[in-house]
Amino acid sequence: MKRWIAVVIGVAVAAGLVLWLTHRHSERTQIVLYGNIDLRQVDLAFNNSERMVAVYAREGDRVQRGQILARLDESRLLPQLEQAQAVAAAQRAVVDRMHNGSRPEEVAQARANVALAQADARSAAVKYQRLLGLWKASGGRAVSRQDIDDAQAAADVAEARLNVNRKSLALSVAGPRREDVAQAEAQFRGEQAQVALLCRTVSDSELRAPLNAVVRSRVAEPGDMASPQKTVFTLAITEPKWVRAYVSGQDLGFVRNGMRGSIAVDSFPHRRFDGWVGFISSVAEFTPKTVETQELRSSLVYEVRFFVHDPGDVLRLGMPATVYLPIDNAEGNGPAMSRGASAVSVPAESGASESETGEGLPPPQPASVPPGCSPSELSAGPTS
Repeated sequence: MKRWIAVVIGVAVAAGLVLWLTHRHSERTQIVLYGNIDLRQVDLAFNNSERMVAVYAREGDRVQRGQILARLDESRLLPQLEQAQAVAAAQRAVVDRMHNGSRPEEVAQARANVALAQADARSAAVKYQRLLGLWKASGGRAVSRQDIDDAQAAADVAEARLNVNRKSLALSVAGPRREDVAQAEAQFRGEQAQVALLCRTVSDSELRAPLNAVVRSRVAEPGDMASPQKTVFTLAITEPKWVRAYVSGQDLGFVRNGMRGSIAVDSFPHRRFDGWVGFISSVAEFTPKTVETQELRSSLVYEVRFFVHDPGDVLRLGMPATVYLPIDNAEGNGPAMSRGASAVSVPAESGASESETGEGLPPPQPASVPPGCSPSELSAGPTS
């Protein structure tokens, strides 16, 4: 009798366990994920290779988009820019001269030269005919044959000079050749490109913050040589922030892009931070060793990025966080964060009033335009 009772109890326990395993998800009200706070970072470097004369920002400073963080020596760049601008101005004058063609005075001078050559040609022709008549009338006794030949040569030279002056007049009226104009214009465009390049080089001597961020590290100091390969600052972008967490394949069906939820961190145990699911990986992977979960580490999981609202900027990079996703809110219509989304603006407060160089962090200001440069010449290419 006791054996049958034990069998019945065992069957009931097994059936209950199977029932619980089968329907346990339907009884859950939320999904709990574990991960760490993550954010984007930017390594800033100068485009030029010059010596740094000022470094304004330091670790912990809040910087705004367009704020000057450091500056290079411009003493070698400005004379090169002035020289290129002078060469471009000279070539521009050549192009203008060719487009304008000959001046009215030059055309009038060419016409006067033609009239003068015509008079000389008539005079030489008349002299030759007169000497030829005398030579024929006197039978060659009054005028020598040499005089006749000289007069004929002078008449021919005068006629040729008249033709030369007529051609010169035609050239003056027609103006420069189209090929010469095109060559001058091409040279002028090349000089303009050189000026634009030097304008950009001078503008790049100021290292500006590309967006609102916090200075995470300051690598260079005044007097150091800058280069495009040498990082000067590392900026931490404060918005957006997200929790890099991992969801198992069993719970993946409950997670949707835009799904609302909240996170908790150990530093603020009684506070929740609202957010939404902005990214779900389409490729499974093994659980990273840095993530502490209650599942086996060898199970396959999917990366999830849970974006968080943190207006007070209290969440730090790498901070462990727990994500809570209500299952009944799986079809929520929260804002889905796609790649390339713009960062949320942060309050513009400077973290330090004075840098180690003794110079305060300059306020945000428009990009400076080097002397003789126009803003259009600085529009091409990325800002430092």
